[in-house]
Amino acid sequence: MTIELGLAGVGGLGEVAGKLGEWQYGGGAVQVHPGDLGWFWRFGAERTADAVRVWRRDHEILAVGLLDEPDMLRLALAPAAFDDAELAQQIVDDSSDPARGVLIEGTVYVDAPEGARVRDLLFKDGWDADEPWVPLERDLAEPIEDPGLAVEVIGPDQAHVRTAVQRASFDGSTFTDERWHAMAAGTPYAEARCLVGKNDQGDPVAAVTVWSAGAGKPGLIEPLGVHRQFRGAGHGKAITVAAAAALRDLGSCSAVVCTPGFNVGAVATYRAAGFQPLPETRAQLRKA
Repeated sequence: MTIELGLAGVGGLGEVAGKLGEWQYGGGAVQVHPGDLGWFWRFGAERTADAVRVWRRDHEILAVGLLDEPDMLRLALAPAAFDDAELAQQIVDDSSDPARGVLIEGTVYVDAPEGARVRDLLFKDGWDADEPWVPLERDLAEPIEDPGLAVEVIGPDQAHVRTAVQRASFDGSTFTDERWHAMAAGTPYAEARCLVGKNDQGDPVAAVTVWSAGAGKPGLIEPLGVHRQFRGAGHGKAITVAAAAALRDLGSCSAVVCTPGFNVGAVATYRAAGFQPLPETRAQLRKA
């Protein structure tokens, strides 16, 4: 059957989120998670739908692409489709031609999971490897230690606390209360939690959002930040441990996070919180 590229549409986002959850496997290839879709949902359902591409054969979704930016396509594939030659060639062709409505002209990036045939075809087509990212994973089979930090689960009435810590953690952050509520209205947030850690004085010092993909599946940490005024006190490790505990409570088999390879401080923090690095990943780029 012919492979068809299309948009998810607002009405199809629930199906896409469900497929992304089904495709998650602990210790396997790291790829787009329903939490990635959920975090993007802070921009609203319509903008999220506009950023999603789906490849289908006989009406069955085989691959999902999330345009984090107009020049960056992040891919997830059904496990049985990793070596699908026809699908891989179709994705390469669609990603290489701006007229097909996937990536823009100029320098562009495709982030496909390691082991997928599409990566081999992109290299053969002249694409290069980008800078490394480090995925890390913590097994959640055993109970999680106390984080040593007072942690609150954030609901709608406390959204302003969560967003304020985010903005104080990342320069240029645009995470507003309105965007928190948009995110929380998204399908993936039904299996997500926002946590805020407070110090002994009651100051909000760190925050994280965790996303379950369903019982027995890896959960995602995205994003996690420490307030710039309260760094160097171990709050990053503490909120990471709290995030792992929250994902365990949600039924996740493991907790996964991914950070740029150059961010050695973040890697050290996650490792201190019991996470183990997985093989690094690299997106592929085609220069203008």
